[in-house]
Amino acid sequence: MRSSTSSSRQGELFTRSRTSAIEVDPCHPLLQLTDRLDWEQLLATVEQVRRRRLKSRVGRKPRLRPLVGSVLLMATRRLTLRDAEDQIRHYAPARYLCGLTECDWTPDFTTLHDFVTLIGEEGVRLINQFTVELAVKEKLADPTVIVADTTAQEAVITHPNEMGLMTSFLTAVVTATQKVGRALPGAAAALVKSLSTTLATAKKQLRSYRLFAKTKEAKNEILTAMTHLVENAQSQLGKTLDSATVHKERLVQRGKVAWEKLDRLRATMGRLLPQIRSWIKTGRVAVGKIINMHIPALYAIVRGKVGKKVEFGLRWGIRRLRGGFVLASVAKDRTDMQDADYAVRAVDDHIALFGRAPRGYAYDRGGYSKENVAALRKRGVKQIGLAPRGKVHWTVAGRVKDRLVRERAQVEGCIGAMKSPRYGFHRPAARSTEMMGVCGQRAALGFNLNKLVREITRRDRLAAAA
Repeated sequence: MRSSTSSSRQGELFTRSRTSAIEVDPCHPLLQLTDRLDWEQLLATVEQVRRRRLKSRVGRKPRLRPLVGSVLLMATRRLTLRDAEDQIRHYAPARYLCGLTECDWTPDFTTLHDFVTLIGEEGVRLINQFTVELAVKEKLADPTVIVADTTAQEAVITHPNEMGLMTSFLTAVVTATQKVGRALPGAAAALVKSLSTTLATAKKQLRSYRLFAKTKEAKNEILTAMTHLVENAQSQLGKTLDSATVHKERLVQRGKVAWEKLDRLRATMGRLLPQIRSWIKTGRVAVGKIINMHIPALYAIVRGKVGKKVEFGLRWGIRRLRGGFVLASVAKDRTDMQDADYAVRAVDDHIALFGRAPRGYAYDRGGYSKENVAALRKRGVKQIGLAPRGKVHWTVAGRVKDRLVRERAQVEGCIGAMKSPRYGFHRPAARSTEMMGVCGQRAALGFNLNKLVREITRRDRLAAAA
């Protein structure tokens, strides 16, 4: 009787080769992209960023060509680090893009992560600028007409509220304290036990707050009690860390990371507690309110949209050249890149990149003011399409106005495409503002790279048909 696990198919006489011997289609988008790029100039640009951000030059020289190709691949396909490693190892067009067709080496996901972290948002932004300059050189983009707008990049965080933030703080502190270990001799066990008891009490308070507190007075009573718990935990943590500073040198690897996290959590909660007390006392959100314990640099962005008046994350400025290619800039802080300011700053950034002001420029009514119109004229913009407020007349008319309004409407489509799952600008899988910046620039880069290849292919087909 044949075993149920045995195959009924006869085995092959010779072992099948596992080495592929096919030629990649020269019309493949990744091959088209690879052949069009000036790799010498691109690598020189990335190398300048890498050397400037590098802490030490000790070690072997990195394989810059495959690593930069990996960044382009992840941008065009929105791949995770592990997926990118798998694609580069087994997908022939990806190996061609990374310049690895003549060898069997493949960068692992750790190498890719270290490289992306090293070049950061600045490095990806310069690669994107290189792509846009190539599009201008190929006459696929026109820098004489631009439009600009601001948008919000939401972070993957829960909706911020005081009870949730304090519970998150206690949970993170308990976890990190357990990892510190030997750096807290004697006091470590007592601190972990005390914080664990406090966390259990806090979870009960959180449950009561969400399920049983129906009035404002009841909510404030539970919130006040929770604040006292967190203040006690914060005090215990501070005393323990201060007394154990002499043992900090014993920490290695994860212990160092946990210690730094405890220090950051203590500093963040030190800023958050006064804001919570102000909320309990006045019922108003404090200026500069912290919305996340792990990424305290995030902030609330009031957009006034239907169904979503406030978004939590980072503010970005988007510039679109005529032809559809985009450039992105992330705000430095919560006060940066307001519409009234970015309407002029977008032109300044354009002049810094291309050497001259655009002939035509459009922005929505959020950036309109007589001062901004005068500032744009001073910078050399001839056709100013700032949408006026109220009954104020446009500074342009006729066909020029229609063209600028049409161009202004198209920037919304570019932003929507970048926020789609294909590029991942919106709610990226990032745990820091720096990596959120990388993901935002990578979305703009992927959008531009795919558009570049499509436009070049379409132009070549039209030329062949003619």
